[in-house]
Amino acid sequence: MGQTIKQLSSLMILNIDGGDRVSYTFNEIAAETGEPVSKNNKRSFVAVDAELRNHIEAIRDYIRQNKLEV
Repeated sequence: MGQTIKQLSSLMILNIDGGDRVSYTFNEIAAETGEPVSKNNKRSFVAVDAELRNHIEAIRDYIRQNKLEV
């Protein structure tokens, strides 16, 4: 198999037991032909990096201020 491009197709942040789990889905596409190699690949990880946690909190703040306080 040649080189592939990974294309993010979905993203979800879940608060589980006080921590943030980032779950995402992606498709793999053949770089040369554009043909799908695999679809709906799922992965997840716990957000432990301080910078990433700050970004997640900024998204939450945006939603609270702009979508919930209407």
